[in-house]
Amino acid sequence: MNVEPNGTIGILGGGQLGRMLATAAAELGLRTHILCPDDRAPAYDAASEHTVAGYLDEPALAAFAKSVDAVTYEFENVPVEAVEFLTNLGVAVRPGAKALETAQDRLIEKQFANSIGAKTAAFHPVDDLASLKEGLEKVGRPAILKTRRLGYDGKGQTRITAEDSNLSGAYEKAIEFAWAEVGAAPSILEGFVPFTREISIIGARGADGDVKMYDPPENVHRNGILKTSTVPAKVTAATIDKARKVTCDMLEALDYVGVIGVEFFVLDNGDVIVNEYAPRVHNSGHWTQDGCAVSQFEQHIRAVAGWPLGDPARHSNAIMENLIGDEVNEWRALAAEPQAGVHLYGKREARPGRKMGHVNRISVKS
Repeated sequence: MNVEPNGTIGILGGGQLGRMLATAAAELGLRTHILCPDDRAPAYDAASEHTVAGYLDEPALAAFAKSVDAVTYEFENVPVEAVEFLTNLGVAVRPGAKALETAQDRLIEKQFANSIGAKTAAFHPVDDLASLKEGLEKVGRPAILKTRRLGYDGKGQTRITAEDSNLSGAYEKAIEFAWAEVGAAPSILEGFVPFTREISIIGARGADGDVKMYDPPENVHRNGILKTSTVPAKVTAATIDKARKVTCDMLEALDYVGVIGVEFFVLDNGDVIVNEYAPRVHNSGHWTQDGCAVSQFEQHIRAVAGWPLGDPARHSNAIMENLIGDEVNEWRALAAEPQAGVHLYGKREARPGRKMGHVNRISVKS
């Protein structure tokens, strides 16, 4: 199925990723229709049409399906049932339900990565205090306890350290506190990975099976939120090849169509450990808007529409910096910077920890 120019791509979700996808689609002569429950979603400003409705509103989904030629989603917490409903109506949803469902559960995601031969941190499923204690015996400390579902940008997780473990009652209190921190919800305990840096692979697979990958950025987080992504990353070609191999294996195993973001820890010896993947365009790929002829957003739209994938080669070095909370108030100074591309998301309120935009600083390619 190919979407011709002037056709319509449906997007589930109305956040900044949907906004940038809609902008990319418009530049290719394609229309977009956003479905989102938020009546003031930032993606509406860039879309041809929008529907304010819940993701499980079947009459709204049915009407949405009739208005589009293909559908994608802009965040991984869209209910799988919505994708399955649209698919059963005969709509091509790209990526499909399998990629979405696997990414929504951290335990299933880790098991999937191991099933294709990728390395992950040691992990253990946690359903209660007893299984948390059992997991700590298995993976050791420090460790991170994460909810299996719905966590993002450092939310839904807490760290368990080895400190005070010899003090009377401290260990039990630390475990109880960690369990309360994740809301006593089904979780996964992950062992500590002694990494030297973090990178990600932004890959794409077309409807015809063609695969393209961007140069990996090196990522730095602050308070669990991505702060900067820098290309080129300070890693060897061998490390890049290992990360790309894992990404390619994921794309094939998931029968994936679209752009994927896979996060990796890099070890001292150059090996890579999968942290997680996102079945969508990814924050660490925003640099491609100003560093490549074909951005990750255009690449995703091309794949969803059944078009040939574009060349992912970069023409410059780049540092992407997220503008978080009131950092967006510096927009005037940022706009005056030479070789800086400013991208604001149109959100009406700057809150602590909220991504309000990003800036791409470009320099001569090395």
